[in-house]
Amino acid sequence: MRKEYTEYIAGLPLNIAFANIMEYPIHWHDSIEILFVLKGTIDLKMETETYNVEEREIEIINSNEVHSLKSKDKDNRVLIFNIDPNFFEKYYKDAKDVFFYTNSSIEGIQEDENYYILRKYLAMLLCEIVQKHDAYEDIVEEKLLDMMFHLLNNFHYLFYEEESLREDEVQLERYHRIVKYISNNYMNKVSLQDIAKKEFLSSQYLSYKIKSTFGRSFNDFLNLIRVEESTKLLLDTDKTISEISEEVGFSHVRYYNKHFKTNYKLTPMQYRKKYKMDSEKLEKMKKIKFYDLEEALSAVSHYLEDYDRFNYESKTIRLDIDLFEELEPWDVEIENIVDLGQVKNLLKEENKRLIEEIQKEIGFKYGLLHGIFEESLYSYLKDTSGLINWRETQRAISFLMKQEFIPVIDMGMKYSREEMSFVLEEFFHYFMNYYGEDLVCSWKYFIPSNMSEEYIKKLEEILDENWKRDMVIESEEIKTFQDFNTVYDTSYMIPYIIYNLIEKKNLTVFKAVDEVDYRVKMDNEIFFGDSGLVTNNYIKKSSYYAYFLLSQLGNNLVSKGEEYIVTEKDGDYQILLFSHSENLDFIPAYEEAFLNRGLKNTIERKFSINIKNMEDDYRVIKYYINNKCGCAYDKWNSIGRPKRIDKKELEILRDSSRPKILLSYGKKSAVHNIVATVEEYGGTLIILKKVHK
Repeated sequence: MRKEYTEYIAGLPLNIAFANIMEYPIHWHDSIEILFVLKGTIDLKMETETYNVEEREIEIINSNEVHSLKSKDKDNRVLIFNIDPNFFEKYYKDAKDVFFYTNSSIEGIQEDENYYILRKYLAMLLCEIVQKHDAYEDIVEEKLLDMMFHLLNNFHYLFYEEESLREDEVQLERYHRIVKYISNNYMNKVSLQDIAKKEFLSSQYLSYKIKSTFGRSFNDFLNLIRVEESTKLLLDTDKTISEISEEVGFSHVRYYNKHFKTNYKLTPMQYRKKYKMDSEKLEKMKKIKFYDLEEALSAVSHYLEDYDRFNYESKTIRLDIDLFEELEPWDVEIENIVDLGQVKNLLKEENKRLIEEIQKEIGFKYGLLHGIFEESLYSYLKDTSGLINWRETQRAISFLMKQEFIPVIDMGMKYSREEMSFVLEEFFHYFMNYYGEDLVCSWKYFIPSNMSEEYIKKLEEILDENWKRDMVIESEEIKTFQDFNTVYDTSYMIPYIIYNLIEKKNLTVFKAVDEVDYRVKMDNEIFFGDSGLVTNNYIKKSSYYAYFLLSQLGNNLVSKGEEYIVTEKDGDYQILLFSHSENLDFIPAYEEAFLNRGLKNTIERKFSINIKNMEDDYRVIKYYINNKCGCAYDKWNSIGRPKRIDKKELEILRDSSRPKILLSYGKKSAVHNIVATVEEYGGTLIILKKVHK
C-alpha cells in the first residue's frame, strides 16, 4: 500500500526522524512532511516535478502529495518532520485546503530571512522533543502553531504561483476559493463559466487571470489535478484504466491517456507497470537508515543560541537549606519609600483606596509628598494679609499616618527667602500645634535635586535657625525618576528591584501611580513608560509585585546567593528566587532589555531545593511573577497595543497582572524537595507556613 499513515509522538501532533535516505519509492501520507537537509543532497520527485534539495535547504510535502526520494550522496542526513494537519485546523478553519510550497529551484533563494525563521522553528521543535524538559508538550504545540502561521503568511502556495497576491488579500482569497473548488470537484463536470459566475467575473477575464497566475489554461490546470490524483488509484487499486479515467472526471479514456502522457511522459498503463508492486518488493526498495535525534540537535545548535530552553539542564540550580542552621538578623528596610505624588490628588477616593491596598499588601515606611508649599503659597501670595489654609494638607497627612506612613515632605519652592521663611514658619507652627513637636520633627524633609545651590543654602539656614537640621534628606539620599522609559512597565523591573534592594543599593524611588505628563507625547493611555507601581487606570505593574514579594521576607537570614535569598520569621520560612543578570544595577532602554536581548544570563532557571531537617508539617505557597503572569504590559502587547481600552479589557489586564499562586503541602521529613522555575525577568516566592496542630 502506497499511502502511509503517520505515527505521531504520544499526545503530540508531531513526529520527527533523522535519517540517511538513499531511496524511498513513490508514496504519500496523511501528514504534512517537512524535509530539512542537514548534510549532502537529495532528489525529491513530487507529482510531475523533480527538485534537487541541497544542504540547509527545506522542502514541504503537503498531505496526500505523491512523491519519492533518491540520493547519490551516501553521507546525506535529513531531518524529517511529520505534522498532523488536524492540529492546525483547530486554529485555522481552512487548514486542510491550504498548501505550502518552498522554493529549492533557484540558487540562494533560501537565504531569505523567512527561511531562516523556519529553520529556527524546526530547530526549536527538535530541541523540545530531544530534551523533554518541563512542560515540553505545551511548548511543542505553541511553537508548532507559531510555525504553521509563519508558513501560512510566508509560504502559501499561491505566493509561489503569483508573488503579487502576497499584498492583495482580496485576490488571494478569490484564487484560493477557485483552487479549493477545483480540488474538491475535479471528479465532476467543472466549467470555467460556473466558476466565473460564482466569482461575479466574466469568463474571458477569469480565463486570462488563471493563465497568468498558474501558467496554464483553466482546462490544463483542471486536467493536471485529475491526472495527479489518478496516480494514487493506479498504484493503490486494481481498477481498470477506464474506471480510473471516469472516477477522476475525464469524459473519455482517450483524453485521460493524452493528458497523463503530457505530464508524466508515460501512459497510465506504462506508469502502473513501471511503479506498481506488491508490499514485499516495495519494502525492499526502501533504503533509509535512522539515527539518534540527539545527533541532529548538535547540527542545528547554532539556530538555538538565543533559545532559553536549549541546554536547559545546565540551568538547574540546586539549593540546600538546613533548618537547623543558626539564624542571623536581617534588618534591610525593603519597603522603604514610595513617591505618593501631588498632595492635592491624595484624597481622591480611588487614590485613597489604592494607597490603603499598597500598605496592606506591601507596607512602605515613608511616603514622599509633593506640591505642599507650591499650592499653599499660591493662595497666600494673592492676598498676603490672610493665613495659609493647611486643612487639605493636614487631612492628607492624617490619612497617610493612619496608613502607617512617615511623611517625607518635598521642600521644593521657587520664592524669596522671606516668603520661604514665612511659609515654613506657618507650616511648622500649624502642624506642631496639631500633632506635637516630636511627631512633626520625626518626619523627613526632602530637598529636590533640581533646586539651585542658592535655594538650598537659604533653606538650610532657615531650618538651622528654627528646627532640627537632621530632619532634612539631601537629594543624593532619595533619587526620583526623571525620565520616561517603556522598561518601567515591563517584567524587567522584577529582578531589578529585588536584586538592588536585597543588595542594599540606593534604589531610585518609584511613584505609587503613573502620572500623565502633558509635555510628553503619548501613543496610548495605558502604558507610557512612567515609573509608577500602578498605571493611572489602576493596573498593577510588575514593579508592584516585586515589592510585594520582598515584603513577605522575614527578619532573620537563613541563606543568600546570587539569585536567591532565604529568610525566617516566627517559624515560617520564605525562599525568594529571581532571574539574575550581570547588569541589574542599571535600567536599560527597552530595545536593549527585550528586542535585542542585550542583557546576558536572563534565561529561565530551574531550582531544585532540598530542605533538610523539616521537623514540622508546612503549607507551601508559591507565587510566580514574570512576563507570562504578573505582567499586564505583555498582555496589552499581545492584544495589539490598543491606544484605549474598554471596561472589559481593563478587567482582563488587571486580572493578567496578578501573580500565579500554587498551594501544596509538605510533610515532616529529613529532606523535603521543592522544584520551582524562574522565567526570564521573573521572580518566584516560596513560603513555608508551619502547620500548628
